[in-house]
Amino acid sequence: MRLIDTHSHLFLEEFADDLEQVMDRAKSAGIERIYMPNIDSTTLGSLLSVCDKYKGYCFPMVGLHPTSVNNGYRKELQIVKEELTVPGKYVAVGEIGMDLYWDKTFLKEQQIVFDQQVCWALEYNLPIVIHCRDAFNEIYELLSPYKETSLRGIFHSFTGTVDEALRFMEFSNFFFGINGVVTFKKSTLPEVLKDVVPLNRLVMETDSPYLAPVPNRGKRNESAFMIDTMQKVAEIYQTELEEVGEITSNNALNLFGL
Repeated sequence: MRLIDTHSHLFLEEFADDLEQVMDRAKSAGIERIYMPNIDSTTLGSLLSVCDKYKGYCFPMVGLHPTSVNNGYRKELQIVKEELTVPGKYVAVGEIGMDLYWDKTFLKEQQIVFDQQVCWALEYNLPIVIHCRDAFNEIYELLSPYKETSLRGIFHSFTGTVDEALRFMEFSNFFFGINGVVTFKKSTLPEVLKDVVPLNRLVMETDSPYLAPVPNRGKRNESAFMIDTMQKVAEIYQTELEEVGEITSNNALNLFGL
């Protein structure tokens, strides 16, 4: 069964002591590829180091995460731009988006940064990976002008309502990134997916080290745990685990063009 983790931060310090074992467990679980979104310039070195060490297995993205946006965003954006000019170095622009959960101080700056990176994704023909937290309307408004373009990507860690899912479905070149949240007892995501989103619009992810699925909720997440999320998805769509793996992995491969 083909399994692909489309969103994992295995380059963070949480994995510094046992990264090799984490990778071994991922491979043993059937994970064939791991896609890694960047956060900001402080994580770029470790991201590239891990992807170089596990070349052909781990694939890097570059982008400025919304929670790293502040008054110094221009310098950070310049680094992203410079990295994007290297042909074939990155498979996507991410993770990018808006996050108004913690702080709305830099709302305007987040909008500017997100839109600029969307433009670069189109310029370099790369997909985007969108982080959205308490900012659905803002992101929807910013993306709407791009509906008829070739823009493509993933709505990372989607946990929205039926109405939000329906509105995101309008972006036909985008997939919904599903992770451990779907296994949480109080999550409404299973009903939203069942009612609105077909399986062929999903990709699987972990967001490691965050959002570990049941039965490991609360622990450090890792790519090998993705199988628990997939089992829940198979239950939601009343299908076999193998079908979930095949469809979502093909979606990921088609999106990233590899």
